[in-house]
This record gives sequence, C-alpha cells and structure tokens, in this order.
Amino acid sequence: MIEAKNLTKKYGDKVAVNDLTFTVRPGIITGFLGPNGAGKSTTMRMILGLDAPTGGTVTVGGKPYNRHAKPLQVVGALLEARAVHTSRSAYNHLLALAATHGIAKSRVAEVIEMVGLQDVARKRAGGFSLGMGQRLGIASALLADPETLILDEPVNGLDPEGVRWIRDLLKSLAADGHTVFVSSHLMSEMALMAEHVIVVGRGRLMADMPMSELIAQASNNVVVVRSPQAAALADAFVGADITVSRPEHDTLEVTGLTSAQIGDQARDLNISLHELAAKKASLEEAFMDMTRDEVEYQAHTPTGHHIRSAS
Repeated sequence: MIEAKNLTKKYGDKVAVNDLTFTVRPGIITGFLGPNGAGKSTTMRMILGLDAPTGGTVTVGGKPYNRHAKPLQVVGALLEARAVHTSRSAYNHLLALAATHGIAKSRVAEVIEMVGLQDVARKRAGGFSLGMGQRLGIASALLADPETLILDEPVNGLDPEGVRWIRDLLKSLAADGHTVFVSSHLMSEMALMAEHVIVVGRGRLMADMPMSELIAQASNNVVVVRSPQAAALADAFVGADITVSRPEHDTLEVTGLTSAQIGDQARDLNISLHELAAKKASLEEAFMDMTRDEVEYQAHTPTGHHIRSAS
C-alpha cells in the first residue's frame, strides 16, 4: 500500500506537488493521470525516495521507501526504461541487480521469460528498440517479486501484443494482492486496465475515485434512443428538466429521463425501439473535461489558415 499525506514539493517559487493526500490500495490497478507538468513524475520520485518532499510524508508498506531493509522486494519501479548500462546484455543487467540485492540467479531467467526477451537476452541493451527496452525495464521492476509496482508509461513503445501482455500481467499481479500504481497518457489503455484513478492537475488532487464513477460523472446522464418513430417519441418527452436533441432522423439523445423511463413510455405509445442505451463518456473525454483548465501548455489550432500538401 502507498500512502501520501499532505505531500508537497517546491522548487524555489514553483510548487510541483501541492498538498497531495491519497492511498493506493492492494488488489486493484490504480491509474495515475494528469496533464504534462501536473506533478506525476515528481510524486513518483518522492514515493521512491529519489526526491525529498518539501512537506508531508509518503510511505510504502507503512515505511518511507529508504527505510526498508530490502527495498527492491517492497517496490519494483519503472520510471525510465533506458536507465540501463548500455554495454551490458539484458541478462547481465538483471544478473547485476540480482547479485546486489540477494536475489537468486534463477529468478533472472524467470523474469526474462516472463517479459519475452529470451531471444535477445545475451544482446547489448544499448541496441534494443524502445519496446524491448520497456520489457527490460519491466523485468527489472519484477525481479524481486515486489509487493508494490510503480510504473510510468509502461506500454510506451510496445506493439499491440505487448500492450495486451502488460495489461494482462498487471491485472494478474493485482488479482494476487499486489499494489499496482500506473501512470500513462494512453487513455484508451488506461480505461481497459485501471479500476481506480487518481487525477492531478498543477500538483493538486482533482479526483480519487473508481474509474466507473469518474466516467459516470462525465456522461451527463444522456440516453441514446433509435427508433423509426423518433419524431413521435420526441414529442412525448415533455418536461422542464428534459432536453431532447435529434442528431439523426431516427435517433434521439435524451437528458432528464432514465433508459427505463424511456422504454416504458415507448411501450405505452406502442413505439418500437431499435436502440436504447445510456451514452457513456470515454475516459479521455472525462479526463479532458476535468483537466482543461490545468494544462500547463495549450496549443491552439489557427483559424482561417489552410495547410497545403506537397504535390
């Protein structure tokens, strides 16, 4: 378990992390989201004792990271996949880590197989592709079979098979009771992976809730209705708190009524329905809506200009 209490980090006058309090619990994958400059990397570095907090505390397994006698067995981390000795082979990189942390040599072969690097284990890590480097970084994090995993952009550079592999691996580890804390900008993947999310913006906590709750809050209770009698059905929806839009001739988007209420009304009017579904926001939509005012650098598309393609 990771526990942060009033965690703060200042660099001169700049506040990178501002009074963060949160708990990352075992048994589920917790996503850590925020725009660039939100303080995610600084927070992760403070969890791992790489940066000292200006104020507040953060513990892993009940202690600050640097007070654990065998920290690699408590926390496995991937913050920078390229942080390896480039002239060493993947095998020797992991063997050196194992030797300095009292980990059995047999475990090196296990994690190499676990991450799919058997065919390149004896090759220099400096020649690895981004995806292979990610796999080696994940192998390093898993080497001591730690209770807690902290991973920053773990799917970066992985092909679709690799993305699915890391998703299934982390879900399996969480199901076994591990604490899994993952930061990523890939919202579509985070939506499939995480059950709980912590969102920060400009160093401040913006959300700490189940993924389903975050998406529900952004969905605005819109129900999509498709019917060959859409116009007649729209006329039946009358009320001060009901709004109806008609994006297509046979489709309605209704706010202010539940799917059950709409279905009952259609039945009473003998109107057939071809679709009746609550419209859910995507994680990306929920995230963008929540953090739109917290983005450090905003790009604006110029209007009135056209980009000509070369011919």
